[in-house]
Amino acid sequence: MRARVSVQDSALRHGNFSLRIDPVRSEDAGLYEAQVTYNMEVQSCQVELGVITVTLSPPSPAVENEPLLLSCNSSHRASLVETRWFHNGRPVPTSGTFCSSHGALSILHTAMSDAGSWRCQLRYSDNKIISATYNLQILGFDGPTNPVVYAAAGSAAD
Repeated sequence: MRARVSVQDSALRHGNFSLRIDPVRSEDAGLYEAQVTYNMEVQSCQVELGVITVTLSPPSPAVENEPLLLSCNSSHRASLVETRWFHNGRPVPTSGTFCSSHGALSILHTAMSDAGSWRCQLRYSDNKIISATYNLQILGFDGPTNPVVYAAAGSAAD
């Protein structure tokens, strides 16, 4: 973790002993404690870091017309009550090409219009709501659905 963690020395002089982790990984979830000694007095604080991840299966890049699965997981300890998905800020209906189950969203046939911001919102039994965003990129043919190219006999066609 050492390469991903930093403390701003200038902030320490003003009583700020914050820890910066960049980038955060799933295994970083847990309880963190800081202790500072000043004039023979020890001050401490604890903070719990919760981590939420959104993953794509199969891994990027997503390909047009192929199925994919977006999964949303959190380190929160309460039981999951509800998962909601949003695409570009709009709620996703879980019917037709979209199926939601246990924190995951299946897209049966991806389309170029599926590219963009996907946000999962997890609601737990303790009424805690946690969300994360995934920017989905789709590789595909962005043009007419049945393109026709004419070439003269004896010429080259690309």
